[in-house]
Amino acid sequence: MTRQQRRLSRIRNFLDLERAGKRHLPRPIYGYVANAAEEGKSLAANRAAFDDYCFVPRALRNVSRVSLETELLGTRYAAPFGIAPMGISALSAYRGDLALARAASRAEVPMIMSGSSLIPMEEVAKIDGSDWFQAYLPGDRPGIEALLERIERAGFRNLVITVDYAVPPNPDNNRRSGFSSPIRPSARLALDGLLKPRWLYGTFYKTLRHHGIPHFENNHATRGIPVISRNVNRDFSGRTHLDWDYLALVRERWPGNLVVKGILHPEDAKRAKDHGADGIIVSNHGGRQLDGTIAPLRALPDIVEAVGDYPVMIDSGFRRGTDVLKALALGARFVFFGRPFNYAAAYAGEAGVEHAIHLMREEIARDMALLGITEIQQMDKSRLREVR
Repeated sequence: MTRQQRRLSRIRNFLDLERAGKRHLPRPIYGYVANAAEEGKSLAANRAAFDDYCFVPRALRNVSRVSLETELLGTRYAAPFGIAPMGISALSAYRGDLALARAASRAEVPMIMSGSSLIPMEEVAKIDGSDWFQAYLPGDRPGIEALLERIERAGFRNLVITVDYAVPPNPDNNRRSGFSSPIRPSARLALDGLLKPRWLYGTFYKTLRHHGIPHFENNHATRGIPVISRNVNRDFSGRTHLDWDYLALVRERWPGNLVVKGILHPEDAKRAKDHGADGIIVSNHGGRQLDGTIAPLRALPDIVEAVGDYPVMIDSGFRRGTDVLKALALGARFVFFGRPFNYAAAYAGEAGVEHAIHLMREEIARDMALLGITEIQQMDKSRLREVR
């Protein structure tokens, strides 16, 4: 057994990944990944929501062959889950977006590249199956059109527009952990890096040596600011006026599948559908934006009822195979995981992400067999009871 294999053998579930990520990452980087808005009430609600439902298994069913294959937006995937968009993941892991994309490609699950990533989208798009891109819309029509042209030219087929970021969230928890965007050099920042030598050499030093200081590469049609800077501030103020008319513009200009992420209200789900979106992702941004929001799992039933037979995906708070199956039973077509895959890439790079995908596939397959089902499509409301 190699050293890498020994390290990964200690990771048995996604909760282990978070502990490993905390041990591996410098305080500011871990703080950014783990951060939740204000008092963490949205984050806590995301996890607590899964306790609202319990399973009703069926016995003596032939479960010798269990299939996790799932169709989403015209593509068949090997499992009903994928990797959510995560900004600046190349600070957590060396060439993080590439590690995530390559592992997802081999496992035949989708990985959504983040618009706040540090590797040019064109590099990631070259990887087989890497055809999902998430964008934050620039604040003006020419900027939107130029960005859409670049995304299409790169070869992406599925465009995810995140709509729950009109303004940045309260930054107090990021500041407490020492994180800012861009990162400002300081003596404390240097000490935080020195305390994590595996990250310092394996991610930070290797990146600087081979690629220079990373930049925000994909927020606009052109390269953005460096991720480490003493005096530059990222400006998000130009998004406050964005409304449904801008989504209509995207639909008019974008030829591929269009997915709207950050939906929590049934009326917004219907409006996205009416504006021509091909699907939505029910999400509260992992509890990172507005504190005290409804958990996506609790919002899911009303949204599914509002839009009918329509691709509804979900993220935020998912950690177990049983979490995935509860969401599928309530009408979700697909589930996306964020933080756990970031920790996996940080801890062991591409191999860590592959290991994480394998763990989740094994959990879901085992849980399906224990429920007495053999195909994802069999997971419906009859398998659940609401806890009152």
